[in-house]
Amino acid sequence: MVELKSAEAIGAMRAAGQVVAQALAAVREAAQVGTSLLELDEVAATVIARAGATSTFKDYRPAFAPTPFPAVTCVSVNDVIVHGIPDGYRLRDGDLVSVDCGAELAGWTGDAATSFIVGTARPADLRLIAAAEEALAAGIAAARPGGRMGDISHAVGTVCRRERFGILDGYGGHGIGRRMHEDPHVPNDGPSGRGFPLRPGLVLAIEPMLLAGGRDSHHTAADGWSLRTTDGSRAAHVEHTVAITPDGPRILTLL
Repeated sequence: MVELKSAEAIGAMRAAGQVVAQALAAVREAAQVGTSLLELDEVAATVIARAGATSTFKDYRPAFAPTPFPAVTCVSVNDVIVHGIPDGYRLRDGDLVSVDCGAELAGWTGDAATSFIVGTARPADLRLIAAAEEALAAGIAAARPGGRMGDISHAVGTVCRRERFGILDGYGGHGIGRRMHEDPHVPNDGPSGRGFPLRPGLVLAIEPMLLAGGRDSHHTAADGWSLRTTDGSRAAHVEHTVAITPDGPRILTLL
């Protein structure tokens, strides 16, 4: 079931989105060569707790997962596309890091992700991240009343395919509101003009996941959560929570 949110609900989701944005900004600042992924997770946990919010990730267990997720962030490094579990790994110069974070505040949720390089950046990695951010911006621009879900999917996919990057198969964005994952599903590729109608009050998490090797396939790591590229190439993941309003898209997870 798809729930259209009122202006008041969208305002409350904006408050939750700001907590997520603050947590991601703090993690990016803390991510230095030698910092462990567990230390990054603790940074985000502190921001969320100080805001009076709770994590939507910690102890979350979807149907595919063998165990509840143990952290407040997904931290995915290099060939890990999404759902990386923070551990004792210490960041190295040139690592490509994607951080996904969600928070609940006053009964409403926000969800966002960012990708960045630690230390010295390789041009190919910068190109990958730039394409992911461009795909996200294109998807957001297509989130307008009167359109269709396929318009968002096509906008995201067009950027990815043009740059010859792969798209994580079987995964995409989602509706969001009182729960982190709600209907409808938001594919990252597909034909325009089709799918669920876009209406004011619809709130979506739009999240391109790009694979540098150009293939769409992946495999699940031994932890049952982390998704890795099949060819070992690097990946980037970016995301915003976006409300469709009569005036167009409103990003709820910006600082």
